[in-house]
Amino acid sequence: MSVLSGAEGPTDAEDPSGAEGPSGADGLDALLVCLQLTDSAFPSGFYTLSHGLEGYAQAKAVTPDTLPALLADLLRHGVGPSDATALVLAHRAATAGEWELLAETDRRLHATRLNRELRLAATRTGRQLLDIARESIGGEALERYAALVAAKRAPGCQAVAAGVAHAAAGVPVEQAVTSDLFAFCSSFVGAALRLRLTDHRRAQVVLRAAAPVVRETVAAALVRELADLGGCVPVADAMSGRHERAEARLFMS
Repeated sequence: MSVLSGAEGPTDAEDPSGAEGPSGADGLDALLVCLQLTDSAFPSGFYTLSHGLEGYAQAKAVTPDTLPALLADLLRHGVGPSDATALVLAHRAATAGEWELLAETDRRLHATRLNRELRLAATRTGRQLLDIARESIGGEALERYAALVAAKRAPGCQAVAAGVAHAAAGVPVEQAVTSDLFAFCSSFVGAALRLRLTDHRRAQVVLRAAAPVVRETVAAALVRELADLGGCVPVADAMSGRHERAEARLFMS
């Protein structure tokens, strides 16, 4: 019986489903972890990022009509080959206990960030995610990764931290990378709202329209190797460089 509500039911120590702990999370538990780690309210600082969109807006290089195409391009050629691929590699390395491979993945991802603001955004959100995941999820993988970051053997990028956190919680790699890509899309569209490039109703249309591209991006990320890590979005990089030197800006990237 609950002391607070008086209701009958299982205690915190009792799981009526009989599911195992994080190392063998069932489907529902894995879903709950994904929802928590990719929630817009998760305090990693993701809401401070526009993922380059503010730079496009400042240059008047994006409109409400071209917003979906820009999101699709960033997924296919930027986030997919870089962050999504790094998340997959980090998840597998953490699961296998290959800590040097994990550190190398993190270093390579960091090296693909051509602008200072992108590197700073990746490590700030990544280290915050790592700290919270250590407290809320725990486990050897997160502790070993934190030690690598503390020793400056790994920079602590967000995608790598997310891969390790999902692995520590027993979330399958495909589900983990899909969730993180959706979080990117949601954050991107949220930035578009704040930049007045869309409204709340159209934002949902854009999100749903991105689903096939997310599926395509996930499938590609799952088969890439470490040598394939890195996107190619030169215009987005140029916009980010311009944004970094803007006199006024709403987002840190």
